[in-house]
Amino acid sequence: MDFIVIQLVSSITFGMILFLVAAGMTLIFGLMDIVNMSHGSYFLLSGYVGFAVTKYTGSFLLGVLVGCLLLFIVGILAYKGLLQQPFARTPLSQVLLTYGMLLIIDNFCLWIWGGIPQTADKPEALEGPVHLGPVVFPLYWFALIIAGIVVAVLLWWFQERTKYGAMVRAGVDDEKMTEAIGINIIRVKQLVYGLGALLAGFGGVISAPFLGVYIGLDTELLVLGLVVIIVGGVGSLRGAFFGALLVSLVDTFGKIVFPEFAMFSIFALMAVVLVVRPSGLLPR
Repeated sequence: MDFIVIQLVSSITFGMILFLVAAGMTLIFGLMDIVNMSHGSYFLLSGYVGFAVTKYTGSFLLGVLVGCLLLFIVGILAYKGLLQQPFARTPLSQVLLTYGMLLIIDNFCLWIWGGIPQTADKPEALEGPVHLGPVVFPLYWFALIIAGIVVAVLLWWFQERTKYGAMVRAGVDDEKMTEAIGINIIRVKQLVYGLGALLAGFGGVISAPFLGVYIGLDTELLVLGLVVIIVGGVGSLRGAFFGALLVSLVDTFGKIVFPEFAMFSIFALMAVVLVVRPSGLLPR
């Protein structure tokens, strides 16, 4: 029983990390119609940067701030320099461009940090254990769960309760009409893409003590993030949140019950959802 409880909490923790990946993807893909294959590389780059800053300064908080700021800037530059251009209007060109960005960032990280997996140190305040009856968990797991919930609430508030969130929704529904009433939809899209990259950056830094950082992590999380937004519903933050938890639970317990077919269980879940509800469990 203790083993099941530990795996359950671990899968919820991983689900919060998947949510941070999928939230940025669903903002970019669902709200902007941009097929972004480089999203996992944003996660990887911020993980390495956060690891390096934490190692050389001793400040985990500074690593989080630097990683988030860097990825926000990278996102803005990537959108303005590539995805905003006329040659990047079709899905195929977006896939090719963003996958090329993934390869560039992946090889840059390999060149700078090498191929040896790295694990960042936890903040001293979050190094202790948590006792739930006879079961002991790392305190950092619960910090990750709380961080994911806080981000989910803030994103919901931004999208549903703020003027800028209304601008984003209006731009998705009718871009030309939004421009006609004086809203700079290009600037809005730049900021949304930057926000999506920032979310990946935040997830990459805070997950480094939990998952570690290694070459190939970007493609692993990219695949899982795509499954999450398909299961939850493209463009839906609620769908990304609950889809991430569901995919994480299926992934974790699939590896326990039948490890040889663990990846099959995730894609089987996606196939069932596509058959029953093609728009996802909680569509926008």
